[in-house]
Amino acid sequence: MFKDPILNNLYKKYGPHKFEDRGEKLLKELVESIISQQLSIKAADTIYSRFLKLFNNNFPSIKQILDIDLEILRSAGMSYSKGQYIKNIAKAFEDKLIEVDKIKKMTDEEVIENLTKIKGVGKWTAEMTLIFTLKREDVFSIGDVGLKRAIKNLYNLEKDSDILKLTEKWKPKRSFASWYLWRSLEND
Repeated sequence: MFKDPILNNLYKKYGPHKFEDRGEKLLKELVESIISQQLSIKAADTIYSRFLKLFNNNFPSIKQILDIDLEILRSAGMSYSKGQYIKNIAKAFEDKLIEVDKIKKMTDEEVIENLTKIKGVGKWTAEMTLIFTLKREDVFSIGDVGLKRAIKNLYNLEKDSDILKLTEKWKPKRSFASWYLWRSLEND
């Protein structure tokens, strides 16, 4: 699978990677990403569940997101800024600044450039969207703390330049390599 023996061992341990194209759910995926930023999985799941309850346990429409009061979003456990970022995303969809069909045809760099124009969507969120929503195969997020921790644990590298040099040999499957690196942290 990989030219890298460490990744090959992770492949043997965890089996085939699991990615699917969820581009049609781009709005939902971006909202979930905003909610989960800088939170534990448990806290993010709790807040996302409360968010859905505001809409009778269904993912809301763009209009519903735009119409809901920030105070109500705050009552679900979101900060004002996350509530506003979610509204910013919905507004970008409403204004056709983000269109799934167009996004799917863009290069990775174009997707990052497009998504990061939305206040609240940073490069990391755009990269995670490329990997987990759009199923792009060759994305590595140098800003991901988990990936850096896994590389430190497995390769004893810490400097960004050394990490990026290492990832060069994983091309064109750096997203898959990332998936295995994240799996390696499950028992940390």
